[in-house]
Amino acid sequence: MLNPGIRSIEARRLNGDAPPIDERDDVVVEEPLEIRIAGETIAVTMRTPGHDRELVLGFLLAEGVIASAMDVMTVTYCGRIGDEARENTIDVKLAPGVKPPLDPETGLLTRRGTLTTSACGVCGRRSIDDLVENIRPLAPTDLGTERSTLAGAVRTLRDRQRIFGRTGGCHAASLVDFDGRVVATFEDIGRHNAVDKVLGSRVLAGEVPSSNRVLVVSGRSSFEIVQKAFSAGIPVVASVSAPSSLAIDLAKRANMTLVGFVREEAMTIYTGADRIVDGP
Repeated sequence: MLNPGIRSIEARRLNGDAPPIDERDDVVVEEPLEIRIAGETIAVTMRTPGHDRELVLGFLLAEGVIASAMDVMTVTYCGRIGDEARENTIDVKLAPGVKPPLDPETGLLTRRGTLTTSACGVCGRRSIDDLVENIRPLAPTDLGTERSTLAGAVRTLRDRQRIFGRTGGCHAASLVDFDGRVVATFEDIGRHNAVDKVLGSRVLAGEVPSSNRVLVVSGRSSFEIVQKAFSAGIPVVASVSAPSSLAIDLAKRANMTLVGFVREEAMTIYTGADRIVDGP
């Protein structure tokens, strides 16, 4: 079965003094996805095709447009069947009473910048302050996860990255429960898109907020990764690499647990160490 996130192309491989080898190589697909609400464009993101519905719902959840699947009537591709552009445009019809984000000055639909790239999802926002001004810390809990559970979730994330295994060119995000059971895993050329796909899957499953869950991401933890996790009520974020200073500040303000450099039994807990039950 063909994977829409992978494309085979002709390439020439060079290796030291060995003769060049012309062969086919698998690469990750990157294409634009235009997200519309009632026909009006709210954002364009560069993403890896596949699970677009989850991506859009996760994006709208993180943006505060929706709180659950009940806030959405339809999520449909636009255009004629067979038209290439149709697969890259999705229109969302919100449920009655759910208001789209409007600019208070113009009364028009607020666009989330002009382009959200595969490298950054917060581009075009007027300021970071409007993202955090309404942050209400997550409620304290006596539940936690073991250090070995975090290590295992990060270690096995690579095994669930089928696109990365063939291309080496995309990120992954995985949601696991506090006992280490894998709830959902998605890949995308954009780390923030992979997270949106995870969130959107929980919207469809009726599991928002997703308390007692850990969001595991490949690479680093940026401000936006933490913000997206917070929007879904996910209390713990763990990453293979480092968090940013702003990600740490947000996690602290939101009473979240942020863990970086998770490698085997070694890790660094930046905030919320009380949720790591056998942590330092």
